[in-house]
Amino acid sequence: MEKNKKEIPEFSNEDEEREFWNSHDSVDYIDWDEAERTLFPKLKPSTETISLRLNKGLLETAKVQANKRDIPYQSYIKMLLAEALIKEASSGKEYSPNKKGQ
Repeated sequence: MEKNKKEIPEFSNEDEEREFWNSHDSVDYIDWDEAERTLFPKLKPSTETISLRLNKGLLETAKVQANKRDIPYQSYIKMLLAEALIKEASSGKEYSPNKKGQ
């Protein structure tokens, strides 16, 4: 069966493309039944620099623990944060800043 799909427009930058896909459904443009899974082994996830204030004791503990593992402390903190977020998500509990005991 022939599937009529719309043509994907040309984008001048990623922001323009992001806006487009935020307001359009890809099934109107792409035949996902014909899609093939692929891997991008050299693709690095995008990161964003943030400023995070930690008390000195907590930071020193992180540095000591990271040093024991022979990894940079920033990487160690990211690893711990990722593990905690995965554990929280798998617990089925939703975080609410207004709930007591969280």
